[in-house]
Amino acid sequence: MKLLEGDTALVTGAARGIGRGIAAALEEEGARVLRADVEEAELRFDLSKAEDARRLAEEAIRRLGKVSIFVHCASPRRQEAQTVLQVSEAQWREMLAVNLDAAFIITQILGRHMVEKKIKGRMILVTSLHAESPRNLPHYSAAKAAETMLVKELARGLGPHGIRVNAIAPGAIPGGGFQAPAGMVEKIPLARFGTPAGWRKTRRRRPNYFRAPTHCSTR
Repeated sequence: MKLLEGDTALVTGAARGIGRGIAAALEEEGARVLRADVEEAELRFDLSKAEDARRLAEEAIRRLGKVSIFVHCASPRRQEAQTVLQVSEAQWREMLAVNLDAAFIITQILGRHMVEKKIKGRMILVTSLHAESPRNLPHYSAAKAAETMLVKELARGLGPHGIRVNAIAPGAIPGGGFQAPAGMVEKIPLARFGTPAGWRKTRRRRPNYFRAPTHCSTR
């Protein structure tokens, strides 16, 4: 029997990059996975719009019957030119809307669903090392820092119901929303970037965020 056999998962940002790698890894472990993205996905929703975030959560419940795993990996593409003095208000709002607002809306709806159905669910929000380390991309760093605190609030509120909430903060993995600037790889101790495929290969050596909990603690 596979690790996640019988589980049903919703993964946002699943059309490319880390999100696609996570969705594939969940399927390999036996979960039924719904992929969501703004394009090139089974479910297509624009998560910069609050109504689309609500509709996505409701549609996932309708299609799957139950949602026991949720992974939020969606994020707008960011450009190195979007610095403190150059990023626009629209870019700021979109980054926060997709990373933070959509994460809150979807986890709240799915959290209520899991509590009502007594599902010992798991939620993963993909954050960033730049939640704590500035990179002159203020909209991205601020969104990820806020998302990290949301994880802590969700974990505290949902833990007593047997629902685990965690954050994953990957290193530099080009693709999806991140395009590496010239010279960046030389600053990495291993002198290479990570890959979505690498995440899949090493999943068994990582803490198992997806296994259903046998007990929970709010400490």
